[in-house]
Amino acid sequence: MDTLKRNERLNLPPWLRPSIGKASELSTVQRIVKQRGIHTICEEGRCPNRGECYANHTATFLLMGPTCTRACGFCQVDKGHAPMPLDPQEPEKVAESVALLGLRYVVLTAVARDDLPDKGADGFVSTMQAIRDRTPGVAIEVLTPDFWGGKDASTQQRQRVATVAAAEPACYNHNVETVARLQGPVRRGGRYDRSLAVLATVKAYNPAIPTKSGLMVGHGETLAEIEATLKDLRAVDCDRITIGQYMRPSLAHLPVQKYWTPEEFDQLGDLARSLGFSHVRSGPLVRSSYHAGAAA
Repeated sequence: MDTLKRNERLNLPPWLRPSIGKASELSTVQRIVKQRGIHTICEEGRCPNRGECYANHTATFLLMGPTCTRACGFCQVDKGHAPMPLDPQEPEKVAESVALLGLRYVVLTAVARDDLPDKGADGFVSTMQAIRDRTPGVAIEVLTPDFWGGKDASTQQRQRVATVAAAEPACYNHNVETVARLQGPVRRGGRYDRSLAVLATVKAYNPAIPTKSGLMVGHGETLAEIEATLKDLRAVDCDRITIGQYMRPSLAHLPVQKYWTPEEFDQLGDLARSLGFSHVRSGPLVRSSYHAGAAA
């Protein structure tokens, strides 16, 4: 992996070499999170923007442990062995961290927990309530898995999504990640129609909740496929979109097929706006939660 990282750095175009941010801001968040035994996707996913987000008083907490029950071909998060037991104190620990860090906008995400009866839906709700009890003014966005429960489980999926939507997040985010043709190799457990159903369910439950999704480019998709995906998202009334470059974490992950240029990302952003998305972030280093609070 070290050889890959060196080679990837050498081969990366200049627009994919971010500043890591101030060391003091990184260390403060890392210390508070580590002391409480909780996790952020910023760290577990090695997000290139974490220093900038911390400086803007935004962070994305990773609920229900750092081990995923799925094995997506793009994701840095740990997988391949049994997930950790749930920590009953996690909601309070996250709420305490939010207060200590003075966060104004919080994103809650989670690994897929296919081993749990509710697939993790209640974990989002209890953490949202704990944050609001301690810091009432904080806006909370959720970035959920699909809560799928196996064959013929669409009713249960809708119920779990509705459970989280009933807690009234500031935004409900669920990523399709890539175009329909590439779902199998990229997501390995996710399905395109299933993800669209998550976003449709939120709007059916409460049309006032803004919905958001995210795309990674660089897996070999075409412009026509991206446009079709954006249209499919708008067809389920998805309000917001993020589009960013896939960057290979290790040799065990899918190789990058193309590095899209900043000018091409501008074109994708213009396309998304022309289709009616109310908030668009499109750029090489854009990730699901990048500048998440700007649309609030």
